[in-house]
Amino acid sequence: MKNPLETLIHARKWLIHGGLFVLTFFTTTVAGVAWLNLDPFELANFPAGLPYSFSILLVLGMHEFGHYFATRYHRVDATLPFFIPFPAIPGFVNFGTLGAVIKTKSVVPNKKAMFDIGAAGPIAGFIGSLGLIIYGLATLPDIGYLYKIHPEYIGMTVLPTGSLTFGDTLLFNILIKIIPTPLKSFLPAMNEIYHYPSLCVGWFGLFVTAMNLLPIGQLDGGHISYTLFGKHHHLIARITFGIILVIGVAGFLPVIGITFPIGWIGWIFWALILRFVVKLDHPEVADPAPLNPARRYLGWMCFAILVLCFSPSPLLLLYIVTYTAQGTSFIN
Repeated sequence: MKNPLETLIHARKWLIHGGLFVLTFFTTTVAGVAWLNLDPFELANFPAGLPYSFSILLVLGMHEFGHYFATRYHRVDATLPFFIPFPAIPGFVNFGTLGAVIKTKSVVPNKKAMFDIGAAGPIAGFIGSLGLIIYGLATLPDIGYLYKIHPEYIGMTVLPTGSLTFGDTLLFNILIKIIPTPLKSFLPAMNEIYHYPSLCVGWFGLFVTAMNLLPIGQLDGGHISYTLFGKHHHLIARITFGIILVIGVAGFLPVIGITFPIGWIGWIFWALILRFVVKLDHPEVADPAPLNPARRYLGWMCFAILVLCFSPSPLLLLYIVTYTAQGTSFIN
């Protein structure tokens, strides 16, 4: 039987996890309302943001509980997920959350456990994101849905360019081409995707999956790289860091008048976090026994997912794009 102090500590932990989840539910719902061009501070609009918040909490929950159940399987002590709310801040693209994390509280005993814990999260999150995109495309409404959000578009043969455009990824482009939509005559361009909750969250899930699968430090991809490539993970991490830094710097080129199709300033901030917070190198694991063939194949599959989900220019504010009700056309 637990003593009163243990009971109080246990209750406090549940209060923290539950409180953060509720706050994140609120901030993501508000973000979902804003994505629909509705007033997020009008209480009557709150239900409109629920499809978005349910979707994004599902994807984040699948990712983190993938990690959590892997820790339980290998008897590694770990916390429940901490969801991270992110309120609307002027000047920031607002997804309503900065993600979620769990924290291991005991030593990971071997490479096999390290690999399973690292890979389980992004694989689970990827499956959730993939399902949302497929669902979003299969149930895509006609252009009348967009007219409700942008009444000013009614009667236009060429719809205006948006100021925010989600970047292309190989997988998103493949799915758009192979998943049958109810109305093939209309497919929203990437500067309107955020109005569609399933597609918006599915894209966001792929973006987060790619960021986590970068083979650096104690990112999920760093765990996989360390267990898969051993001592070579040092070099792989530095090459990856260099690539991220270069495409981040390339994001500044349009600011000085140089048109360049690849780059995003945000990668510089991510590179700084990787260098000074996450660190480039992965700590050693006590048992260095190599992975079995099945896990090695799964590791390579994870890095294939990284390639499919990665976008060098994920969030563009000045991307020239036009589209009509008869199809989509991109102008670089």
